[in-house]
Amino acid sequence: MRTKPALTSDDVKKMAAAAESFAAANQWAVTVAIFDDGAHLLHLHRMDGAAPSTVEMAIGKGRTAALGRRESKVYEDIVLQGRLSFLSVPLVGLVEGGVPIVVEGETIGSIGVSGVKSEQDAAVARAGIAALTDAG
Repeated sequence: MRTKPALTSDDVKKMAAAAESFAAANQWAVTVAIFDDGAHLLHLHRMDGAAPSTVEMAIGKGRTAALGRRESKVYEDIVLQGRLSFLSVPLVGLVEGGVPIVVEGETIGSIGVSGVKSEQDAAVARAGIAALTDAG
């Protein structure tokens, strides 16, 4: 039997706080969604000023990163290169802003963010993940 790390409630709170703090410091109103490795939603917060549509977009991006074990931007790039069949996959967000949480070489979850430019969404997600992975 193999073992792997798993997110705790405290991990999720730490990442959410870091992501939202990073967004606030940049004056970005975003929605942050955090998932476990099975793409089950563990945290969802729409910051003041974030558009209602950002909720579904953050969820889609995060689910994509958790289920695919890679950044949602990978799928955006695939579609932009003409592989349109990826557009038929249900329950995914094929836009940059979903980032997997990787610890000890294992994907243990993801963060999806929506509300600003896609590369800024991804930066918010990475700031949240850094609070967990850079802590040691």
